[in-house]
Amino acid sequence: MAQLSDGLLFLKVAILIPFRNRHEHLPIFFRHLIPVLQKQRLEFAFYVVEQVGTQPFNRAMLFNIGFKEAMKDNDWDCVIFHDVDHLPENDRNYYGCGEMPRHFAAKLDKYMYILPYNEFFGGVSGLTVEQFKKINGFPNAFWGWGGEDDDLWNRYLYYINFIKYKLLRYSRERQFIDGLNNLVYMPSIFANKLYTNITINLVPELAPVQDY
Repeated sequence: MAQLSDGLLFLKVAILIPFRNRHEHLPIFFRHLIPVLQKQRLEFAFYVVEQVGTQPFNRAMLFNIGFKEAMKDNDWDCVIFHDVDHLPENDRNYYGCGEMPRHFAAKLDKYMYILPYNEFFGGVSGLTVEQFKKINGFPNAFWGWGGEDDDLWNRYLYYINFIKYKLLRYSRERQFIDGLNNLVYMPSIFANKLYTNITINLVPELAPVQDY
């Protein structure tokens, strides 16, 4: 957290975007979101984490990689995990983190602004750096779309000793062996004025814990 010239405090926010072959979405995303973040007086940076190769998409591992690379650039307060096709409809949804992980996409137009199920945590979510580290990040072994957001939420509930937490098989058992601590990758990194692009060819051997 830092201080503006008028004495107000502002958060430092890293926004991580998992990406594959959606080049038409990026300019729309930046054009829409940058004015919102500026109006909210946040210090922010975008990290586009791009998967290449032929393997199924691994959104969870891309987020973990983006987190580790972003931590090399700044002492961020908050990390936002943001799908490129999700846009806020107004600037009242504050892009900051708090004492609990935040779900920014709780009301989506495609779901008629109603959660598809109570534990839904997908689309856009945010955690403090400390929260994300304590739960060991996302599980790396989720290949293909779906499940990784719910597992992230399960990890946090388990961490704070909630009794009712388990939606996915082995979520608790895998938390401390699959995540930030077993992450293996070799990225290609390019920074421009708008964002940092992190390109990575993911293969199953990079996520040794399987069977989700």
